[in-house]
Amino acid sequence: MSPGAVFAPAFLASAVEAIEMAVIVIGVGATRGWRWTLTGAAGGAAVLAVLVAGLGRALTVVPISSLRLVVGGLLLVFGLQWLRKGIRRVAANGLAGYQGGVHLDDDAPSPGEGFDPTAFVLAFKGVLLEGLEVAFIAVSFGATAHAFTPAIGGAVAAVVVVGAVAAASQAWVRRIPRSALQLVVGLLLTGFGTFWGAEGLGVDWPGADAAILGLLLLYATTAAIAAAVLRRRPVLTPARQP
Repeated sequence: MSPGAVFAPAFLASAVEAIEMAVIVIGVGATRGWRWTLTGAAGGAAVLAVLVAGLGRALTVVPISSLRLVVGGLLLVFGLQWLRKGIRRVAANGLAGYQGGVHLDDDAPSPGEGFDPTAFVLAFKGVLLEGLEVAFIAVSFGATAHAFTPAIGGAVAAVVVVGAVAAASQAWVRRIPRSALQLVVGLLLTGFGTFWGAEGLGVDWPGADAAILGLLLLYATTAAIAAAVLRRRPVLTPARQP
């Protein structure tokens, strides 16, 4: 098998996982702040590097299903919280303008107020899980084709390309309306959390990773209906004093 025939599929398969990784990091950073999000992402990348260097081809012994269940459950818990807040914001204010530098999550500490464990842990586990997925892809493609160099090259190239695009998109993300951004991030975390958590329990999704799109559509429809219902509720105002 030619190197190109190994590089291309490894690149494409790894790109899917790298996109999921980038979505989590950008979403958490946009809602919780970038300092501890990027620190968590760097920590996940460091642990991943140690695992890859130490295990090499033996990466398949890592209990990826258990890791998916843990990470998926965590994303689902926080995703549902942010989804609820996003629905309430959109119902109350519509697409309120995003103010640069303002955290969208009410529980997020302001810059300089100290460690943010939520941002750190979500970014750490997202990078570690998706990074392991990329490593498994490289090992599997390399072992099958007896060509590890192009397989690893394709996986690394996918991460670099997606990472560069993600870094360049930060300015665009900052221009997304404030209420819409929290709603979108809640949808993404909830969708990924449901997908990974179910995979960790042994569920085989129809369409593999494409099932994430169906989950996002389901949650987005539910959120739109919930926001419409909340918006139509009568607002109680205090009675005027005589």
